[in-house]
Amino acid sequence: MKKFEEVKKLIADLEGDADKFYNKGNSAAGTRVRKAMQDLKNLSQAIRLEVQETKNKEAGK
Repeated sequence: MKKFEEVKKLIADLEGDADKFYNKGNSAAGTRVRKAMQDLKNLSQAIRLEVQETKNKEAGK
């Protein structure tokens, strides 16, 4: 559940930069958005693996 909380925080932190990029044309904010989205992708993959591992452990009982 800790990683899920990290996802929520990352998205909340990203909101300001997304607004700056899309509504104000700030290209540096776009770079930060791209980096944060990559971090989100990596975190999502880690969560997927964790969920699958937990399911496999439960199925093996």
